[in-house]
Amino acid sequence: MALSKNLLDKLVCPSCKNKMIYEENNDKLVCQNCSLAYKVNNDVPVLLADEAEKI
Repeated sequence: MALSKNLLDKLVCPSCKNKMIYEENNDKLVCQNCSLAYKVNNDVPVLLADEAEKI
């Protein structure tokens, strides 16, 4: 199951507050402004800057 459009419309990057792009095939939310990718585990976004990976 993918993240709902309603949820994706409300999610922003915890670091810069910009919109993120959901990469469903990689289960990641990507902030192009910060160059950070946040994991999505079992349809739950992990929006912790300490756990984000640099891209």
